[in-house]
Amino acid sequence: MAEIRFPRVEEGQTKIRNVPIAVTPEGFWCCPSPVVFQKTLKSQNPLNKPKSSSPLPKTTVQKKQIPLTEKKLMTTPIRSAVNFDDQRTFTPDNPGISTPIVPERTPRPKVEHVPRKVAIEFGEPGTSDMKVILLGKQGFCVKLSVHKKVLLEHSSFFTDKLSEQESGLSCLEMDDCEDVEIYVETVGLMYCKEMKQRLIKQSVSRVLRILKVAELLGFSSCMHACLEYLEAVPWVGEEEEEKVVSSVLRLQGERIGVTPLLKRISSGVSNPPNDTISHIMELVLKSNEERGRREMKSIVLKLLRENNSLPSYTCSADICSETVYTSCRSCLDSLLSLFKRAVEPEFTDNPIDSKEPVVKQIALEADNLLWLLEILADRQAADEFALMWACQQELATLHSKLHIVSRYHVSCITARLFVGIGKGELLPVKDIRQLLLKTWLQPLINDYSWLQHGCRSFDRKVVEEGISRTILTLPLEDQQSILLAWLGSFLKAGDNCPNLRRAFEVWWRRTFIRPYADAQGNVLQSDSSMTSKQ
Repeated sequence: MAEIRFPRVEEGQTKIRNVPIAVTPEGFWCCPSPVVFQKTLKSQNPLNKPKSSSPLPKTTVQKKQIPLTEKKLMTTPIRSAVNFDDQRTFTPDNPGISTPIVPERTPRPKVEHVPRKVAIEFGEPGTSDMKVILLGKQGFCVKLSVHKKVLLEHSSFFTDKLSEQESGLSCLEMDDCEDVEIYVETVGLMYCKEMKQRLIKQSVSRVLRILKVAELLGFSSCMHACLEYLEAVPWVGEEEEEKVVSSVLRLQGERIGVTPLLKRISSGVSNPPNDTISHIMELVLKSNEERGRREMKSIVLKLLRENNSLPSYTCSADICSETVYTSCRSCLDSLLSLFKRAVEPEFTDNPIDSKEPVVKQIALEADNLLWLLEILADRQAADEFALMWACQQELATLHSKLHIVSRYHVSCITARLFVGIGKGELLPVKDIRQLLLKTWLQPLINDYSWLQHGCRSFDRKVVEEGISRTILTLPLEDQQSILLAWLGSFLKAGDNCPNLRRAFEVWWRRTFIRPYADAQGNVLQSDSSMTSKQ
């Protein structure tokens, strides 16, 4: 370890201590840690310690009086490498007179108001030819002993400043430095041949601070080194990524090569290709590994929901909906083919083990359709799906011929459509709502007991509310026919049938109470009008 050597101070000036620093192949320089910059002067400032209650010692004639503050500085061990305060020593006017010295009682200053100073020397000791004084906030001051040649080689800022002043300028002061610590480290990097090795141990946030100061100083080689570091290092979390991107975008006009770094977040294509989304969905829909498939369905659904916040003038919503409907048609064709295969006599006579692959495939296709419907409902684009599903009369006919264990997953799709209509997530026209109830309500009733026990995500109350609201959107005559058919099933099956009591009560009041209440109201209104005329 070497030591920083400071010029000899005169009596009454600030005491400066030698500071141990690290030796590098380029010379040696010191960059104090943040702790040194921020540390208070409690250990060095005698004003911060309680005064002793013992009486002052008497001094003898011809014995030089040593000031109390200087004694304290001499006996205090060096804890902070470069911190020192701006205290002045106390010396009596006639040191030869033997009189007790009573120091004047002055108000104790607050620690934060005491000026803090740091002196740092770069390069070989005693060879510097220039001073740079950095003035930070709250009176913090750093004096750098540097070499004019090094500053001119690396910094356009210092080049401009020195060209404006006289050639023999030996001191330059920089006011209002927001990040003094990073200014010191950035100047120190001008003395390093391998800046990458120096930066590799730093955090992303610290390198961003160095990059900002390097930009202010016009230190282009340091900016390049910071960008190379940021391009290679992982960014942890969205917040850190946003900080990196915002810092780098600010440098786009500087022509220092930010494109490689920005390629991490942008491919240069204004709109993502539709083929990529289609390929991702195809991989997810065709996966046979249940856990991975469910995990990716959840992730893709979440990410597509984030895309819903894009402005309406973008074409991403239309592109995605087209892709989803293409997948829907493919899944419906596959499901219909599996149903046809499952009702063949040869298949029904097979043992249970041979039927299991087909049953699993039916459940998979039903789950795929349910996932695609969820995506469309989130994007308010599921009306066409309701039409597609309502028109599957052949599938509904085959549904009744299959064993309930093989088919009940399909009724989850019907239940989700009724819930969506009941919540206003999709708004199919009246004819589609009628066709949907006519085609799929009875198959749903037939599978209701298995849905309650076989589907973990099935919520009976939500589904029954959705069915009831869907029925009540129809004309009164259609409500009556559907609810009377439901009543027969409910009286036979009980809890194994959806409880549409609320819809039944509303229909009843609309049919048997409201007409008479309206008629009575009309009579009262006509009587009151006649009375007023008389």
